[in-house]
Parts: sequence; C-alpha cells; structure tokens
Amino acid sequence: GMAVQVVVLPSPRCLFDEPVQIRVTGLLPQQAVTLRASLLDDSGELFQAHAHYRAESSGELDLSRSPARGGSYSGVEPMGLLWSLQSKTPYKRLAKRNVLTPFYVDLEVYEGHGNMSRLLGKCTNERWFLGEGVKRISVREGQLKATLFLPPGPGPFPGLIDLYGSGGGLIEYRASLLASRGFVTLALAYMAFEDLPPRPEILELGYFEEAVKFLQKQQQVKDTGIGVLGLSKGADLALSMATFIPGIKAAVSISGSGFNSFIPLRGDGFTIPPHPFDLGRMKISDESGLVDFSDVLDDHRDPATWNCRIPMERSLAKFLFLSGLDDRNWKSDLYCQDAVQRLQCYGRQAEFCSYSGAGHLLEPPYLPLCQVSIHRVLGMLVLWGGQWKEHARAQEDAWRRIQAFFWQHL
Repeated sequence: GMAVQVVVLPSPRCLFDEPVQIRVTGLLPQQAVTLRASLLDDSGELFQAHAHYRAESSGELDLSRSPARGGSYSGVEPMGLLWSLQSKTPYKRLAKRNVLTPFYVDLEVYEGHGNMSRLLGKCTNERWFLGEGVKRISVREGQLKATLFLPPGPGPFPGLIDLYGSGGGLIEYRASLLASRGFVTLALAYMAFEDLPPRPEILELGYFEEAVKFLQKQQQVKDTGIGVLGLSKGADLALSMATFIPGIKAAVSISGSGFNSFIPLRGDGFTIPPHPFDLGRMKISDESGLVDFSDVLDDHRDPATWNCRIPMERSLAKFLFLSGLDDRNWKSDLYCQDAVQRLQCYGRQAEFCSYSGAGHLLEPPYLPLCQVSIHRVLGMLVLWGGQWKEHARAQEDAWRRIQAFFWQHL
C-alpha cells in the first residue's frame, strides 16, 4: 500500500505560538494508531506526549477533526500533542533558554494502541521563538541587564517591557515571540542574574525607569507610549511602573496583585514596603515535599497592609489583569479582583479575565502546563496549579488578549 506520511500544515516551520494542522495519510480505513510527540529542551531533557487515534474511512487522520481515544489527552485537540508534553524526569518546566534556535518536535505514528513497536511514519515540526528578520540585541548599558528584540523594518512599532517573576534570570522567549508579532520588546532582568542578587534587599524604581528611557530612545519605537507586562512578581512591578514612571500607557498583570510583594520598592522620596507575609504558613506535603505558598500573605483586606498597595488609581495607563482560578501559588484571582475594584472606585478602566482550571504560570500558547517545579531562588519544589486542558485553552486566549490590548492602547 501507500507509504504512511505525517504532514504539518501550512508548513513544518512556524513560530512557537502558531497552531498547526497535523495530518496522517496512507493509513488503512479505521486503522488504530498511536501518535507520539518528542522534544529535547536546551538542557537535553526529553519531553513526550502520545495519543491513540483511529483513521477515517479514507485512511486519513486529521487532528483538527479526529478525536483522540486516550493517551496524554482525549477528544478533538488539534494541538494536544504539544500542550500535553511532559518530561520523563518529574517536575521539569519546559522553557526556551536560547531563543536563537527552535524547538524540534518529532511527530511519529506507530501501529496500534499498544507498545509503539512498529513505526509507520514521522516528520519534524520546527517551532521558532524568533520570527524571520527579528533582531536580538544584548543590552548592558548603564545598570541595565536586558535583551532587546527588534521586529524587521523601520517601524515605528509599539514598545514593550517584559518582566518575569521572583525566580529571576533574564527570560527571553515571551519577549522574542512578542517581537515576532510586531512589538519592539525589552526583556528585563531585575534579580538573580549576573551580579543582580538572588534576593535583593530592595528594588530601585530608578532601574525600571532607566529601562523605559532606553526603550523610548530606540528609533523604531512609536512615541505614543510604552507598554509593560509582567508575570507574578513581575506583574506588581509592571503596575508600579505604570503608576510611578511617566510614559507608560498600558500594563498587563499576569497572576499578580495590586500591592507590592516580598521586596521593598524604593522610588524618589518614598518606599513601598512588601505586603506582610509569614513563611511559617507555607504548607509542605510530607510525601513529596511540595510547597504550597498560597496562604503565606496576611489578609489583604486588613487596613494594616494598605501601605503596601500600589496607588494605581494615580496612573493614566490602561490595565489588563489575567489570573487562573486554579493558581496554587498565589491567590491571584482574589488579589486581581481587589485591584480592579479599587480602580473602578476611582472611575479608572481595567479589563479583567480569570480562567477556570488555569494555574499560576500563564505562558505563551502550546507551552505545556507546569504544575510543580523548582523555584530557582528558593530552591524548593513549588506548586503552581492548573488542569491540563483548561490551562492550555487559557494560554491561547490570554495571548490573543494581551496582543489585542497592546495594539489597542499603544
């Protein structure tokens, strides 16, 4: 018979955040097969997913039509093989360290629903984090430790600053994807990177202001205002930047809060203390040693904590808050509602979207859910939460919303 072929449409090469159509041809009518996806991350860790399918009567299989009958997921899930990838070693988070290379996803079709002994066909989906012509420029200017991503062409493009959380480091993959979508994006490190301490005594607003000024003076950046987005600790920093630094027009908070967390923030003539917390309220499960942080903060409704609030109502920026209802790390939904209500009290605009079944780490789409991983600064196994299918849906929706929000306001 015909050779079995696996194809990825419209092209085997794409950006990581792009959906693709995975099809298999040349099967027997109703043939039982298993599809497997394999990916090696930049440190050589293997991530895999598999699903059982039956061919249509034509001998074709199209993942956008055919339901999976078990395996890593079930039902019609065109991108299930990607978002359900899991590491062989437990508690690994799939993240791209080097955005100059793609992730190669090997897609294989095996006969039957059993032991994957007979390979029928395979192909590779090359998934890039850097679009055609996007430039990556390392920035070590003044105090700044950052990476600038420039879309191709003269622009002008809207400018964004991208912040990750208290794990620190210089995280580039979200910024590189945003640049691939037409934003000049500055990925900014602020702790646990090069000579930035893993646990700073204090964060200086001036450092973030320097980043804004650096971005404003890039000739490809529109002069209509800067956007800032942050995840977790980066989210409250994004809100503080929008409040205290002129020129920021739009801010996105992902799994964050409307108060300053964990590290004092020093501005010009003022310091916002961190919201009171007690690490004695960490819940550590005996068997696995997993840490649940969600109760460590004092009650945010207690007026004794209000000096830690970020006075966002003073800001002229527009705000978008995103949170997962299954966040096991941070009561982000509760804290977001609090922030949104405060803004509404002052007649300020805020968009708010909470996702049922989504965890703390709302990432660009098709990055698989990470329910638990080592926190790089604390060195503990931290619970992030999330249900696989719901979290995958949330990431797709959030990514669309973030881009639409910045296009609208910048």
